[in-house]
Amino acid sequence: MDYTNLFYVIAAVLFILGIKRLSSPKTARTGNAIASIGMLIAIVATVSSFGGLDFKLIAIGMIVGSILGATFALRVEMTQMPQMVAIFNGFGGGASALVATAEFFSKYGTSEQSTFLVTTIILSIFIGTLTLTGSFIAFGKLQGFISGQPIVFKGQQALNAIIMMGLIVFAVYTVLGGANQMNAFYVVIVLSALIGITLTIPIGGADMPVVISLLNSYSGIAASATGFVLMNNGLIIAGALVGASGLILTNIMCKGMNRSLTNVIFGAVGLSSNEGSSEAKQISIKSSTTDEAAMILDAADKVIVVPGYGLAVAQAQHAVREVAEQLESMGKKVLYAIHPVAGRMPGHMNVLLAEANIPYELLKDLDEVNPEFEDCDVAIVLGANDVVNPAARHDTASPIFGMPILDVDKSRTVIVNKRTMNPGFAGIQNELFGFENTVMVFGDAKEMLNTLHKDLKEL
Repeated sequence: MDYTNLFYVIAAVLFILGIKRLSSPKTARTGNAIASIGMLIAIVATVSSFGGLDFKLIAIGMIVGSILGATFALRVEMTQMPQMVAIFNGFGGGASALVATAEFFSKYGTSEQSTFLVTTIILSIFIGTLTLTGSFIAFGKLQGFISGQPIVFKGQQALNAIIMMGLIVFAVYTVLGGANQMNAFYVVIVLSALIGITLTIPIGGADMPVVISLLNSYSGIAASATGFVLMNNGLIIAGALVGASGLILTNIMCKGMNRSLTNVIFGAVGLSSNEGSSEAKQISIKSSTTDEAAMILDAADKVIVVPGYGLAVAQAQHAVREVAEQLESMGKKVLYAIHPVAGRMPGHMNVLLAEANIPYELLKDLDEVNPEFEDCDVAIVLGANDVVNPAARHDTASPIFGMPILDVDKSRTVIVNKRTMNPGFAGIQNELFGFENTVMVFGDAKEMLNTLHKDLKEL
């Protein structure tokens, strides 16, 4: 009796339980372990159901993959985690496309080459290849190999439309078969790779959290399509779960920015430093020192820390924990405000602060923390920019207008730490920096926080 599908059901249940536990940092580690066990069961069930397999090749693949995975896990810094996620998304899509391509070659010209099989192969290759090239463009933007600003040119949308129409024509021809079916198949691969590039290059750095989440969903959909190619229920289920969870997360990210997915993909936010602003306003900033910041904090009762990408770049998560612990020892209440799109990928700030063993109950999301700012004595903004820009509430010409922000400006005093006055990913000036209740402390976040910690201890 074949128990393969029964084991796939068990694996699916473990996948669902694992994803559920991943929703909280407190249970994420066990959730990851549960999902890993589910995948192990699915792999063993699949391998056991086939005969004539070369287990030496399987073992080599597992060893190579384990070494690469362990190397990435040990060497990649927390600030590079978004880039690593982008690469993994790409590898997932590429793997699905390769499996589907191999299946096309093995069934080409045989009686097994049915319309359904070729259709699912084309879908898998289209989505998988698009994910591969799009993910590596996202990686390049995050790593700095490619400009983080939107790359646009005249006729870009028309070019995308032409590529998509060409894809449809050659895909249909490949499915229907014909004398040039193999050549049409190659054209589908090339056009799929090209559309992944042309759809991703016009997306700016401000939208990278959404793009990474969407590409993650694509990799799952590609895997599910490949499951139909192979008629493997385990792969269909696993891919569908990844695809669905990725789409849900993408929707959450879009709501966090108050923008539609269409606007994210075609909006080109961050095209220039002045675009989207009704006029270039001059602001007067008040520069301060850590000594003055320490005195302001000494007089405070309630402090809210707002982490951003600048905190991640400086690897200052441990330094901010030390400052917070010092403030708590002085009788202050300290909270952390987490915006859903702060950083460069969903949950970036949560993971960063969890690495520093900051209690999860002190991390407050947007809706929970915004009422807290009204009676907050000091808000400390560490490298955040667009997510604290008050222009989102009133400047209809701003590209971030309508985006829910953290209401740090409602605090009695706002201490902003930045390296320079450069704009954020959206490429616009932050009017918060010129407010009467805002003081700027320039410098590297880690160095600033270490100095601030010393100053607080000397009070």
